Amino acid sequence: MSAFKLTARSASARRGTIDTPHGAVDTPVFMPVGTRGSVKGIAPDALRKLGASIILGNTYHLFLKPGLDIVGKAGGLHNFISWDRPILTDSGGFQVFSLSTLRDIRSDGVEFASHIDGSRFFLGPKESMDIQKRLGSDIIMAFDECPPYPCSEKDAELAVARTTQWAKICRDLHPEDGRSLFGIVQGSTFSAARERSAKELVELDFDGYAIGGVSVGEPEEEMLKAVETVVPFLPEDKPRYLMGVGTPRQIRAAIRMGVDMFDCVLPTRLARHGSAFVGDGDTIPVKAARYKEDFTPVDPECSCYCCSNFTKAYIRHLLNVGEMLGPILLTIHNLHHYLDMIRKIKAEMMLPNGIPRAR
Repeated sequence: MSAFKLTARSASARRGTIDTPHGAVDTPVFMPVGTRGSVKGIAPDALRKLGASIILGNTYHLFLKPGLDIVGKAGGLHNFISWDRPILTDSGGFQVFSLSTLRDIRSDGVEFASHIDGSRFFLGPKESMDIQKRLGSDIIMAFDECPPYPCSEKDAELAVARTTQWAKICRDLHPEDGRSLFGIVQGSTFSAARERSAKELVELDFDGYAIGGVSVGEPEEEMLKAVETVVPFLPEDKPRYLMGVGTPRQIRAAIRMGVDMFDCVLPTRLARHGSAFVGDGDTIPVKAARYKEDFTPVDPECSCYCCSNFTKAYIRHLLNVGEMLGPILLTIHNLHHYLDMIRKIKAEMMLPNGIPRAR
């Protein structure tokens, strides 16, 4: 099992290190999302230059395309995508929520109709573990049920029960080979269900614990309440991962609560739509007409390749004529914004006053 070592604290916020077969990951950490084996809009070498230490892949999508045979013949996911640093793979449990019209939940797993061609296939804890092991994931996520928002308390409790049942199977199938297996806490917006889920998973002694079922449409205050509810029940000596979150301000708030790991599609998705993060986490629509003759950087305080070489006027031009370079430059900038935020938080954690709130 992979080791997690705490290296510094500031109130509830933590710094630490997760050892994996492909190197150490220093926490807090933001993990760019590469659902299908690629972080959209940026090459692996550029990601390394930005300082990304770990990325995500998705079990469901990689299983469908390119498929395990292709990845296996390539020598595993790391070789296939030319990424020599750690990879975390989601279990496919999120697709239980996101593809709700294309699946049927059973006690032993979920039967899906492929969103690509409609073909039927089954994904349960055994199948998810097998796929993730064959992909070569450094951090494997237990298969879970992510309920929708809103849902009834009864449905939340049923999802918790299934998640615990499936987590036990995943735990029994986990190889002792240096890779980590994380359990995923569910419970929707119900504190009692969240507490029950956390306690049941902690009893199974996972290598780390994720807070799942958030950022699925609930108000921000409900998401932060879920974090506040769950964290006290998670072990101090294991990493804590808030799945699919979020904005810079949400990440800073969760770090202050004691969360260590984050992923989110926002930086790359907003870049593709022409928006950039600036300052403490605000966004500006670079594609807007008001930037037509703005010959200043996207963010004058930013040192990324985009801001060091190009202006808002030029990037707006690229976006408006459909040139790929526009979204690529904004992707570089937005990911730099997130990764640089994390670097600054780590430095702030060594200061007497800890992590300041965003202005």
